Amino acid sequence: MQTGMHTDTERCVRAVQSKDARFDGWFFTAVLTTRIYCRPSCPAVPPKPENMTFHPSAAACQQAGFRACKRCRPDTSPGSPEWNQRADLTARAMRLIADGVVDREGVPGLAARLGYSTRQVERQLLAELGAGPLALARAQRSQTARLLIETTPLPMADIAFAAGFSSIRTFNDTVREVYALSPSELRTRAPKRSLAGTTPGGLSLRLPFRAPLNPDNLFGHLAATAVPGVEEWRDGAYRRTLRLPYGHGIVTLAPRPDHIACRLTLSDLRDLTVAISRCRRLLDLDADPVAIDDQLRADALLAPLVDKAPGRRVPRTVDEAEFAVRAVLGQQVSTAAARTHAARLVTAHGDAVDDPEGGLTHLFPSAAALAAVDPGTLAMPRTRRTTFTTLVSQLADGSLNLGVEGDWAETRARLLALPGFGPWTADVIAMRALGDPDAFLPTDLGIRRAAGELGLPSTPAALTARAAAWRPWRAYAVQYLWATDSHPINFLPV
Repeated sequence: MQTGMHTDTERCVRAVQSKDARFDGWFFTAVLTTRIYCRPSCPAVPPKPENMTFHPSAAACQQAGFRACKRCRPDTSPGSPEWNQRADLTARAMRLIADGVVDREGVPGLAARLGYSTRQVERQLLAELGAGPLALARAQRSQTARLLIETTPLPMADIAFAAGFSSIRTFNDTVREVYALSPSELRTRAPKRSLAGTTPGGLSLRLPFRAPLNPDNLFGHLAATAVPGVEEWRDGAYRRTLRLPYGHGIVTLAPRPDHIACRLTLSDLRDLTVAISRCRRLLDLDADPVAIDDQLRADALLAPLVDKAPGRRVPRTVDEAEFAVRAVLGQQVSTAAARTHAARLVTAHGDAVDDPEGGLTHLFPSAAALAAVDPGTLAMPRTRRTTFTTLVSQLADGSLNLGVEGDWAETRARLLALPGFGPWTADVIAMRALGDPDAFLPTDLGIRRAAGELGLPSTPAALTARAAAWRPWRAYAVQYLWATDSHPINFLPV
């Protein structure tokens, strides 16, 4: 079992006394005298060390009878980086809970996806996080409810339903318990401007992150590889359609100095939590850039790249199956050709959606829809056609699962067993779809060229040996090496 930072009392006290925002989300401070819990960077005067206790999650604080601080709003801090850098049972469970699985399928559904018994999952989460899956999901529901209360004019009954509560009474009781305010009092305290111009199904919010964040390669990659009809770059923002459990959505994401501006239009508000979780994964917003950059900077040849543009993230995906399909479409062709291939599939087999702002027309086709495509209509070489049809058929029948609950090493091995899947394809899927922070691409031509120019070994074996010192952050080293090239993926569109 992993031991979280919250067990290191001395380190936690130092972080609270220095109001260090880097640790927001890593742990929470519960104050015994006031019975509130805070993020480490809370602007209030720090309590005496003897009055502090530390917890690994907001849910654990709530379970212990503490309520959220009204000044620092600890429920809105970035998520713990631990769940992005680990692939054990707890990390996979947390990713599934963030994706709304407990609300939709209950704890038995969560356990079934993980391949463990309900009792094993509950025991592991309680031991490491101080709260079981129901309490963790409840904390997430309360955060979603607060967001809807403060940023939309929706009736409270609709908010309770959208946030995943089973009844109005449970909704009211939970909000009062967590925030020490009734839902109507929360709305009264919200800035009036936040309610302006909103409509049912539409929502504007801020996605927090740990600084620094370099948006160039993050948004540049998404914009340069955008599939027409599904994605676009417009007016300084990345827009795309979302396939969600209860319906579909359209998201607009724009980088700001201290947050990501997010505008969501959803066909069913019950998808709000899932949509936010997937957007955070897409932009790698729960990463700890200081820890990552410090380790990469220890390599004297990488240090100048890190110092020049710190805070690079890994551009990921909102749909793992979609990314795997697009990775196959992009094998041995240019970025423009890959976009063209994907756009043809979208037009022919994607579900049409209505974009109030125009520009977006379809959801990316589901694996089931692609598995039904006549292979003879695919404009690609025979060997890649075989790779494509094998991939989508296994995704469609469930024999290959790329979901957030998957084990990275096991899934990578299953990908390598598919026809036409070499290390590059498997590792780029591991990096951008599965979220493995240590995925590495030593055979990538851009990586080898950058390595050679920096004086790093440029052969795959020698580069892999050198990169051992970069673990477990080799996927971030890839971003720094790629960024030495003048390809459009490395620059924000003008």
